[in-house]
Amino acid sequence: MSYIIDRRLNGKNKSTVNRQRFLERYRRHIREAVNEAVGRRSITDMEQGERISIPEKDLSEPRFHHGSGGRRNVVHPGNREFQAGDRVKKPSGGEGGAGGRDASDSGEGADEFAFEIDQREFLNFLFEDLELPNLIKRHLEGSRSFHRRHGGIVSHGLPAKINIVRSMRQASMRRRALTAASRRRLRLLEEERDALLGQDQSPERNERLNDLDTQIDRVRRRIERIPFLDEVDLRFNHHVKVPVPVSRAVMFCIMDVSGSMNQDMKDLAKRFFLLLYLFLQRNYEHTEVVFIRHHTSAKEVNEEEFFYSRETGGTIVSSALKLTLDTIKARYPVEEWNLYGAQASDGDNWNDDSPGCAALLEKELLPRMQHFSYVEVMPRSHQALWEHYQSVQERCGDVFSMAQIDDPGDIYPVFRRLFKKRMEVA
Repeated sequence: MSYIIDRRLNGKNKSTVNRQRFLERYRRHIREAVNEAVGRRSITDMEQGERISIPEKDLSEPRFHHGSGGRRNVVHPGNREFQAGDRVKKPSGGEGGAGGRDASDSGEGADEFAFEIDQREFLNFLFEDLELPNLIKRHLEGSRSFHRRHGGIVSHGLPAKINIVRSMRQASMRRRALTAASRRRLRLLEEERDALLGQDQSPERNERLNDLDTQIDRVRRRIERIPFLDEVDLRFNHHVKVPVPVSRAVMFCIMDVSGSMNQDMKDLAKRFFLLLYLFLQRNYEHTEVVFIRHHTSAKEVNEEEFFYSRETGGTIVSSALKLTLDTIKARYPVEEWNLYGAQASDGDNWNDDSPGCAALLEKELLPRMQHFSYVEVMPRSHQALWEHYQSVQERCGDVFSMAQIDDPGDIYPVFRRLFKKRMEVA
């Protein structure tokens, strides 16, 4: 068996193949570091790379070496302290490479191995095994997306697309058509010549044989003058551009900016939505994002205003859900778009509004959507909105999910749980 190792160097003298093997080997450490980075980073540096540290014990590899060999008789002393299966504690001092210990005048070791992953690698680990649930609706978007498909054989084209088999077949048919009469003539002359060769010699016979040889030679030269391959024989593969139906999706990001949402709550919600926005931008080409902020009233805003505006007020959650429904009816036909929603709030709402929110979500939005997620950030205790949404989840759990985020460390695990890949049902 032969192995081909790609040693071509990429940027900064890095081999892509070797680096991918290295990243795969230490995937667990990288995933843990990425998870921790999402919790401690600010919104502005979410897309940066990360420094990964690997403990020395995980870098060790098995090694083969020569033993002493031969037969030996050894007496091992017993002990009164350890039993079979006991774990021996490490010495309390004199060990290098493990920071935080007291100073020692002996021992040596090695620091943890650390390396950097760039932005692309960081996002790859961040969003691996994630997807939008139930992304099935496809629509023909015209000329925006194409793939090339074999469109038959043509007589003119680029040299790179020449079809050798069809060209040789065409040349063979041309030669057979142009030489059919000559080959029939040649066959008759050769049959007559063979018949004369079986007769007794005579002047007339010899003269006829000479004449037949001349005619046969002339016919053969006529056949050989037909070119083996002519320009008219060339045939080329033809490829046509065919429009590809694509899955178009729109994500409605609904964030509560009312007065009950303090700055820490808003920061958690913004981190969650930024993670969602990066995920959509990186993994899906034909996906739109609609940003909606609400307090007592809701409005559609751009990305900059959604993340950085300081507007606040009272709380009426139904205003955001109604605006989402109106936007769907006006711009996103259900039969053409995969519709998704993600809502972040502290759950505090005007009491008379929460039942209407649950009814509007269950009867109007969920029948139109592929999936809707509700995230409650730092709740002091679950409010009426959570309780009403729970009843909706019991009836519509396949397209509706809920989660709670208490601190920045919960953001990434919750995000992975909401958008993990579902098993396909055959």
